[in-house]
Amino acid sequence: MDALIINYLQDGFPICDTPYLHVANQLGLTEEDVLARLKKLLDNGTLTRFGALYNAERMGGALTLAAIKVPEKDFEYVTNIVNTFPEVAHNYARNHELNMWFVVATETPEQLDNTLAAIEQQTGLHVYNMPKINEYFVGLKLEA
Repeated sequence: MDALIINYLQDGFPICDTPYLHVANQLGLTEEDVLARLKKLLDNGTLTRFGALYNAERMGGALTLAAIKVPEKDFEYVTNIVNTFPEVAHNYARNHELNMWFVVATETPEQLDNTLAAIEQQTGLHVYNMPKINEYFVGLKLEA
């Protein structure tokens, strides 16, 4: 049933007054069961996140992919600094000269510049800003 809920929700979340009840009705469950199962999946780490994805740029904000060349001995230290910024959506290691990559989303374009500058100042490392040039819809769905 958990897999059924995950797969169903990947196709879209209903926009209505009672979305979880709508999902429950579609799957033959109760609203309470859907909510309890989602909570369990989040609590046990099966799902790391459940929520809306917003297009920051359409809302007047800014979004970018950034990278840093971090000395291996300092990787955990720099990770902890970068992750303190609420504007950092996610941060991950890569097997590349630029070995730390993260996404930054802000409410304004100015805030993006300020956030990248603050990360540079606090880490002492150059932050490479790689804003998107084109956007493509991939439609990724991972069957559970």
